[in-house]
Parts: sequence; C-alpha cells; structure tokens
Amino acid sequence: MRIAIALWRIVRTLALLVQGAAICALIFPFLAAPQRLQHVARWSRRTLGALGIALHSSGTPRAGPSLLVANHVSWLDILAINALQPARFVSKSDVRAWPLIGWLVECGGTLFIERERKRDALRVVHQVAQTLQAGAVVAVFPEGTTSDGQALLPFHANLLQAAISTETPVQPVALRFADAVERFSPAAAYVGDTSLAQSLWWIVMARGLQAHVEWLTPEISAARERRELSQRLRLRIMQALNVTESASAARSA
Repeated sequence: MRIAIALWRIVRTLALLVQGAAICALIFPFLAAPQRLQHVARWSRRTLGALGIALHSSGTPRAGPSLLVANHVSWLDILAINALQPARFVSKSDVRAWPLIGWLVECGGTLFIERERKRDALRVVHQVAQTLQAGAVVAVFPEGTTSDGQALLPFHANLLQAAISTETPVQPVALRFADAVERFSPAAAYVGDTSLAQSLWWIVMARGLQAHVEWLTPEISAARERRELSQRLRLRIMQALNVTESASAARSA
C-alpha cells in the first residue's frame, strides 16, 4: 500500500510539472509579474500537496520588497516559501541543468550564481539589488548548501550587501521538515551524494511529512555591517529552530 501511495504521488507530481511547463510557455509571456507570482504560489501549494506534504506557517511575511534569508534543507524549501510568499530565489547554476525543473525555476525568475567563481558573487549582488529596487521579494540561502536541518552551517554574508545597499528590510525564515516520527525528517534532507530521484522517492514514501515555515520579524538593513547582520540572522534562525551550529561551524569559529 505504501508503494502504491508513493507511485500515485509521483504521477500527480509529474502531471503538475507538465502543467507548470505549459503555464510557463503559454501563459507567462502574457502576464505581469504579480499575476505570475499568483500562479507560482498556487502551483507550489498544489505540488506540496501532491507530494503528500502538509504546509504549516507561523508569523507573517513582510509586505513589500524584502530579502528573505532562510536555512537550507532541500529543494522543497523553494516550494514551501513560494507557497506562502512567492519570491525570486538565488540558486546555484547547477540547478539550471536539471531536466525540466531547471527550466521551470528559471521561468519563475530564479537568479543563478556560479558559486565556484568568487567574482560571480559581485555580479549577483548587483542583480539582487536591482531586483529589490524594482519592488520584488528575493530569497537566499546563505549556508550555500543544504544540511539535514538539525544544525546550521556558517552563513555567507556577501548577498546581504544587496539589501544593505538598497536599505531593504531582511526577513529571516526558519524552515523545518517533520514526519510522523522525527522532528527533523531524514526523508526531506537533500544532502551529500543524494540524487534528485532518490530524494523524491524518500519524500513520497514518508509518513506524515510536514513543512514548517516560521516567518521571523524583519531586520533593518540600513547602515548595518554585513557580517554582523549575517551572524544576527543565523542566531535568530537557530533559536527559532532550537538547533545548534554545525560541527564544521564550531571548528571554524
């Protein structure tokens, strides 16, 4: 029975991917940005439902332009945030090569960064700043990679400069995935050498998977020092999740 449920969830998810591609190709070219965001939110909620994930939210997303700063557990993070507050994400350039999904996230306005090229961060900072000045919401994962959610990796502060330069408020977001047994579900963690197919299978096989999104009060960015702001945001997310820093972070401190 569990396998039958999992296969049905995959079928529903694939159908939504095809639907999303059709919307991007046939409808998005004729829509203004706010209307596109409505489609993104609706599609993200439906996709979470198809995967068998219940969405729980606490706190309130800030109205108006803001930089969202969240911990990073999985590709599910993007769906969970977009379902509640559609945003333009900054993502590693590798995602663009993912079959169909890469094209979908690019269609949704994702800003891609080549993390192995340090100089590319400067280009993306300018791009994020322009996007914020245009009135958009941008989301970043300053850990730079995923973790199992039970500890936070060090935050990279570079992209926060876009918010500081434009005096845009920064809102920390605490993400956690739980299941029927674990407060931090191993099924949701997209870490190490896990493939996208493996991750998908673990998710659809999970019992009672839940996405918890906590919107913390925004921080003023004007005249802040980016490393101090980064540390402050990381501490607040750690406290909200009731987790510690990762072992690697402790060694580097």
